[in-house]
Amino acid sequence: MLLGSQLRRLREARGITREAAGYSIRASESKISRMELGRVSFKTRDVEDLLTLYGITDEQERASLLSLAREANVAGWWHSYSDVLPSWFPTYVGLEGAASLIRAYEVQFVHGLLQTEAYARAVVRRGMKGASAADVEKRVALRLERQKYLVAESAPEFHIVLDEAALRRPYGDREVMRGQLQHLIEVSQRPNVRLQIMPFGFGGHSGESGAFTILSFPESDLSDVVYLEQLTSALYLDKHEDVAQYEKALKELQQDSPGPDESRDLLRGLLQLS
Repeated sequence: MLLGSQLRRLREARGITREAAGYSIRASESKISRMELGRVSFKTRDVEDLLTLYGITDEQERASLLSLAREANVAGWWHSYSDVLPSWFPTYVGLEGAASLIRAYEVQFVHGLLQTEAYARAVVRRGMKGASAADVEKRVALRLERQKYLVAESAPEFHIVLDEAALRRPYGDREVMRGQLQHLIEVSQRPNVRLQIMPFGFGGHSGESGAFTILSFPESDLSDVVYLEQLTSALYLDKHEDVAQYEKALKELQQDSPGPDESRDLLRGLLQLS
């Protein structure tokens, strides 16, 4: 998806149509469209021909993009969990793992990167009614594996605004919720984590459209991606005007929510009440 986005920008910068790009690699306009959306695999020869068509002659730039093409065709570690995941989610896991900055707003439950094992199990059981115990445990294992991103040597910055509703809605029993609240207090003190709580008392706010995640990448020429999860699919938005709207909404959420220290105090208060 990231490579496709880059190829699209290079094509548009040269004023080349998808039809002309397709002709250059002996393919259809629709294949170029699918490539640019990251929905098909990439042949090295096709990428080389497109880069030549787009006037990319710098060897270092070509090598970087061709390396990205090879990486795009390698199955990530998460593909071993694909049998228990909805079809659109492996793409998100790959993008999440490549991000240097993850910004999110969550309202239904605690974000997956911050869930305890017990809380995650309760959430998965609720979302996978009728699933076998083995499938539930496999989904939980994936969630815990993703959390290793936050403590890795190259950990991303993670800025999250949690609606108070996510903290008051019980998943699991009292001990599960207490453990989750305590975990949030602890993880919020990590240097790469900025956790804020949007309290009920604030009233209406800019997160009215629901949960979303904005992923930013270390390569400066790669656009941010907004991830929106729906009941039967997900949307990945990377157009500047779309991303800008979500960045504006998140910035307002951050401005209107108590800061990290005050948010920890809110968590401690909820822990005492639980």
